[in-house]
Amino acid sequence: MAFITPDFTAAAVALTALSIVSLVALRGWRDWIQLKREELAAGHAPAPQDQGVPSAGSRIEIADLKERLRKLEAIAAGVDL
Repeated sequence: MAFITPDFTAAAVALTALSIVSLVALRGWRDWIQLKREELAAGHAPAPQDQGVPSAGSRIEIADLKERLRKLEAIAAGVDL
């Protein structure tokens, strides 16, 4: 009765593969966290993504927010739009 069934073998292989992937992911996460800590300690903050001229999408979003604000102000003042 010392035989190993195929189901047990497949489960063992899957568990081993999952363990290896998890350990590699954990190692990468720890290294990334350590990198960010070193950046903060050195005083190098990550650069913002959008420096200079805002993109068209963000300008449209700002215009939409301004329009909503104008409508809300009009509602608060009791003006019919």
